[in-house]
Amino acid sequence: MAKSLRSKHRRRMRSVKREKYGKKQIEILKSTLANAVTKDVEMKELCTVKTAAEVKAETAEKMETNQASTKYNPKTLKNEHGNYPVWVNQRKIKKVKKQQQKKAKQTLKNKKK
Repeated sequence: MAKSLRSKHRRRMRSVKREKYGKKQIEILKSTLANAVTKDVEMKELCTVKTAAEVKAETAEKMETNQASTKYNPKTLKNEHGNYPVWVNQRKIKKVKKQQQKKAKQTLKNKKK
């Protein structure tokens, strides 16, 4: 790239900026390092260690509660009340309905024969 006056001026201004903000940056880094050392000490006091048996017991309890959730039919995507789950979007609902109507038509044709 050519060394135009504009690029030289920009380079000069960037170096001035570096000097100006470099001092502030060093001060900020030093203060964050000082804070990090004190926070590490505080974090060690806050941690509680659990045994493997306790963790397994908690996961078993969680699994039991998850099984009580509503069930839905994977083909129709409807639950026992005939409603669609919250996570099913409208496009998917239309697609499933279309497939069901197509199957119903085919069964009617087969019965007439």
